[in-house]
Amino acid sequence: MVIELLKCKVDPNLREQYLQLDAEVWTKALAECPGFLGKEVWLNPHEASEVILVIRWATKEQWKAISDEFLNRIEQLFLQQMGRTYKIVESAEYQVYGDRLSS
Repeated sequence: MVIELLKCKVDPNLREQYLQLDAEVWTKALAECPGFLGKEVWLNPHEASEVILVIRWATKEQWKAISDEFLNRIEQLFLQQMGRTYKIVESAEYQVYGDRLSS
């Protein structure tokens, strides 16, 4: 299993809207992708603008097989509904220790 970690900077006044739309748009779309295992949202109790998305994938190949066209389409849908942009300030990839199926 591999982990995709995205740290986003979101206006604290729009955080609840962002979280709701993220679940309705991004999580719903990703759930249709082969290899998607789940997603968690972590909130920093000391920094209201920080939202961390932790997405679990069965394999790196399945995650990276998602087309740019699909991702761009979902991103545009999200931005249209959100009405403003947000910034991904960090992205990382992790492999779960001991998982022999990961790549």
